[in-house]
Amino acid sequence: MQHNSAPAHGRTALVVGASGIAGSALVALLAETGWDVLALSRGGVARPGVRPVSADLTSPESLAAALAGENPTHVFFTAWSRQDTERENIDVNAALLRNLLNALQDSPVKHVALMTGLKHYLGPFEAYAAGEMPDTPFHEEEPRLPVPNFYYAQEDELWAAAARQGFSWSVHRAHTVIGHAVGNAMNMGLTLAVQASICKELNRPFIFPGSETQWNSLTDMTASGLLAEHMVWAATAESAGDQAYNIVNGDVFRWRWMWPRLAAYFGVEGVGFEKEPRPLEEQMRGMEGVWADMASGHGLVELDLARVSSWWHTDGDLGRNIEVLADMSRSRLAGFTGYRRTLDSFTGLFDRLRADRLIP
Repeated sequence: MQHNSAPAHGRTALVVGASGIAGSALVALLAETGWDVLALSRGGVARPGVRPVSADLTSPESLAAALAGENPTHVFFTAWSRQDTERENIDVNAALLRNLLNALQDSPVKHVALMTGLKHYLGPFEAYAAGEMPDTPFHEEEPRLPVPNFYYAQEDELWAAAARQGFSWSVHRAHTVIGHAVGNAMNMGLTLAVQASICKELNRPFIFPGSETQWNSLTDMTASGLLAEHMVWAATAESAGDQAYNIVNGDVFRWRWMWPRLAAYFGVEGVGFEKEPRPLEEQMRGMEGVWADMASGHGLVELDLARVSSWWHTDGDLGRNIEVLADMSRSRLAGFTGYRRTLDSFTGLFDRLRADRLIP
């Protein structure tokens, strides 16, 4: 573990996107380690020892009102808003960060940590892995791709505000994040758990939805708890500031190894890649009623299938026709030693989803 439990005297964290996968893990870690925590989300986050801040990031007026009188020293930005085109993604998501940092220009902010992802190297969803890709594993010093990308726009906003307002910064490029959140647009762990649970209920095989390349290639993932540790480390370690960092678990695996193990956890028959991808958007079409019946029958807390699955996102990740792998040397050399085994990240999440009655 990277943190100790001594109180973080004089440190106030503002977690933006506090109800998401990364934000939830950050709020939990910071609260456990003695920080004063402000949890900003559209709906507010209720947790002991955490002050919810309800604000609309698209509205400078809303932010100014919500943050009046607050004095965060460290900002953790994990929010984003999915739009129809990358041009809109850029306009909207750059503005979310810009609005927030503008609202904090009179606050004693020392560090801003921005979460992005490996689409920094892959390109945006609409131009995914379309052009020349850097070789794997991806290294942080790769030049930007010659395509519009909202991650680049957010970095530019961050750097401009850092120069203007005098804080240090870090960027955290995560691969697919495994963690606990509901109603989240990009949640492979919960999505696969729901897929497997439906397969178990209907006595169907648990079929890998993705490409032959993903089935056979090496890959990696990011546990939300590790991402939280990494962001707090970068925000507080003397050796870490003003850098972009990849953040992945540290192990590598192939889906042809992982899939049977996930199947075994749920007691279903795992079926791998055969001939062509079988996307979840097709496999799971029309399952809303099945899920609602399962939720009633098993006493689950979420009856709406759309709130516990993001078929499109998992299809996108597992359907890629390239190997995706990130290098962690920059973090290691700067002193971050956090590590997770991805299989444990999955099974730990599945245990928690069961305990919380999100899956049977």
